[in-house]
Amino acid sequence: STDLTSTVGYDSIIQHLNDGRKNCKEFEDFLKERAIIEEKYGKELINLSKKKPCGQTELNTLKRSLDVFKQQIDNVGQSHIQLAQALREEAKKMEEFREKQKLHRKKIELIMDAIHKNRNLQYKKTMEVKQTCCCFWAAVLSVMHWAFLHLSSLSHFWQLFLKLAQTKSALEDSDRSYQQNVTTLEKIREEWQNEHIKACEFFETQECERINYFRNAVWLHVNQLSQDCVQNDEKYEEIRKSLEMCSIEKDIDFFVNLRKTGNLAPAPVVYENYYNTQRNPTPVRSPVPVPISR
Repeated sequence: STDLTSTVGYDSIIQHLNDGRKNCKEFEDFLKERAIIEEKYGKELINLSKKKPCGQTELNTLKRSLDVFKQQIDNVGQSHIQLAQALREEAKKMEEFREKQKLHRKKIELIMDAIHKNRNLQYKKTMEVKQTCCCFWAAVLSVMHWAFLHLSSLSHFWQLFLKLAQTKSALEDSDRSYQQNVTTLEKIREEWQNEHIKACEFFETQECERINYFRNAVWLHVNQLSQDCVQNDEKYEEIRKSLEMCSIEKDIDFFVNLRKTGNLAPAPVVYENYYNTQRNPTPVRSPVPVPISR
């Protein structure tokens, strides 16, 4: 701004930096909330795999596949808990980065606030001295004008001369003070301008760091989620591999061998005549038991 005491541009920069810090805080809170969700989901999966029966009376290869299934679900739950911890660590790093920038920027802001205050005070003082000087000069002109209109005697002349001399001396003192204040103000203005430039350069560097850090943090977060999906898919692949090893024939054979009671079928029932003992019918011979296959 052309107004020496204005801070409108500086205030705009500070507001932008504060908005950037707020945005980092929002992403930090997002990571924390996501961590809570991931941890809760992971714990629920673990509880599900441990407490909920899932084919507990199955046998042989299918049983092994189901055991792998439950174990890998447990592992997926553990992965989500680990992801939650990783997200909290990233949120902590974001918080540390944000607070570090805030601390560094605070030092610059304190310097700028002090130099703004000093500049404005000196400007105000200079303008007051300038006004005083103007008033003295106006007073001199007024006295001289009055003198020419009312001068009537020598005594009046000397009184007027003395008054003019005093006014002139005060005017000179005021003018010297005005010049000194203008010189001081110019030094302060140059100091403020140099500090303002350095502050802007520092703020620009900070903003570049913040954008770069923020972008990388989001990139890392997405990579974590992708890696989690890859790891989960690997665990699910173990389940698929285990299911490929599941053999219907083997499981049936296993059950038969585990529960078999013998390899002969029961013999046919033979008729015996107890009613008519005079008759001697030819007894029905039982066939020889034949081994049966499964």
